Amino acid sequence: MIRKFCFSLTLLVLFQCKPQKKVLSSDDYLDLVRTEFTGDLAYETTAFVEKYWRVAGNTGFNESVYWIEKHLKKAGYVLESDANPSDVLTYRIEKRPLKNPTWEPVSASLKIVGQDVPILVSETNRNMTYLNSVSTPRDGITAEVVFITNLEDLKATSLTGKIVFAEQSIWPFYKELLAKGVLGIITYNNPSYLQPEKNITSIQFRSLPPQLESKLWGIALSFDAKEKLKASLEKGENKVHVNIKTKIYASEELTIIADIKGSKMPKERIVFSAHIQEPGANDNATGVGAQLEMASIAANLITNNKIALDRSMTFLWGDEIISTRRYITDDEKRAADIKWGISLDMVGENTAITGGSFLIEKMPDPSAIWTRGKDKHSEWGGDVLALEDMKPHYLNDFIIYNFKKQGAFANWEVNTNPFEGGSDHMPFLDADIPGLLLWHFTDQFYHTDNDRIDKVSKETLKNVGVGALASGLQLVNSNSKTASGILENLVATSNKRLSNEFELSKAAIKEGANIADEKAIILAWEDWYKKAFESVSDMSYGEDKKLQEEINNAKTAMALNVKNILLELEK
Repeated sequence: MIRKFCFSLTLLVLFQCKPQKKVLSSDDYLDLVRTEFTGDLAYETTAFVEKYWRVAGNTGFNESVYWIEKHLKKAGYVLESDANPSDVLTYRIEKRPLKNPTWEPVSASLKIVGQDVPILVSETNRNMTYLNSVSTPRDGITAEVVFITNLEDLKATSLTGKIVFAEQSIWPFYKELLAKGVLGIITYNNPSYLQPEKNITSIQFRSLPPQLESKLWGIALSFDAKEKLKASLEKGENKVHVNIKTKIYASEELTIIADIKGSKMPKERIVFSAHIQEPGANDNATGVGAQLEMASIAANLITNNKIALDRSMTFLWGDEIISTRRYITDDEKRAADIKWGISLDMVGENTAITGGSFLIEKMPDPSAIWTRGKDKHSEWGGDVLALEDMKPHYLNDFIIYNFKKQGAFANWEVNTNPFEGGSDHMPFLDADIPGLLLWHFTDQFYHTDNDRIDKVSKETLKNVGVGALASGLQLVNSNSKTASGILENLVATSNKRLSNEFELSKAAIKEGANIADEKAIILAWEDWYKKAFESVSDMSYGEDKKLQEEINNAKTAMALNVKNILLELEK
């Protein structure tokens, strides 16, 4: 029987005689940022941004950009076109014509004919109007509602001049709807994790394609409104009055980018990204707010000579995935020098209300292939990955280590999930840049019009902001000594992982699992961590023989431990 302490003994000895030199630690950076980060600006920004229904190019999106600009200037950032070569703090607003018109809701109501009170009004259900919906005539429109349950019903029913109601997504029916000449659609399909029978007024926002040639409108229902509409249809009351006002107009896409220039290697950088679009508070006004306070505090630390940066730090706000991907793909030389990317998306939840948990979504590691033990996906879910999808790197364990420290300090719960995708960390990973996601899930108000400021916690914003900025500062100032310390932490976490995977495999084999399959899991983790060990060398300013020796020793010790584990599994 291999005991757990055996896995770490060899590796522990490797570091006992290592000379200790003064270098700022995770604790040093966390302490520095904690004294500055109040959460006030993050919360104030969240409250401002969440007032608007935001999509690229519309009023709310652009007002959010100008709010960010105002506070960047207040913190000392200089417009890039006006900056001198000596200016360390700069920002710019990139403007591009939108391919399609932008959109914003103005007002909407849905009323069953014969009833006095509307079942939905936009003043209390601002997600009721489908994104890209056109307006109805000025005084609204009255028409018959036809309940459709499948595509065959749709094809067999005359729908010209009528409204289609469905309890599912309309995307499988969309082309058929246009061909049928329907006036508009009314749908309900809130997923179960929103607890719709409890949150009966919640509406998860829905969208149509841009109505460039067609003139379709759509209304999404809450559980309560859906029940009322179905009850009326059962009684033969099958007409509704719909009044929708929206704005659809040509505009431009804005992206705002702030830079803090490093003094030694200014081209190398970390990039923080937070998307502005989405209509909610947590999603993603909180990411906008937390990142703005991070940028402001970093500027204050520089201005007050409390810290200097060796590499550059970039903060980007824009359209989800699109702006981040463009930042990477538009300039190959710039992209080659991005060393780390971190996405802030839904980072301020009051989890006592939302029911969610703060999560660090890891870069792809073997837990995204074999999800077992304490690893678990969120209700968002993720595809099962393959070995060729793995992204071995120290960033996973480094960020987890720092955030766990902040969690212990603030009595704040920090969890992780295997890779799932779907936010601004994707463009980094697609470009083979280390990148991960800071977020919350599961959230019973996700993408609904109940995702408002009352679900946001200033303390959570502060905790996420402290962890993210402290980690960023440590990375941009990292060197061989930092790499050595991170390697030591990787050794500890890899030992713990191997020990846990050994116990899980041993139990699985006892229950009849194939030994070869269980060995494959252990070998995948060995390969992942050996490559993660190697990745720490990117923090050194050049070839460092001492650091490489430490990496080689760590890999050798891991190979020995894995050999013993595999032998033990055969017993």
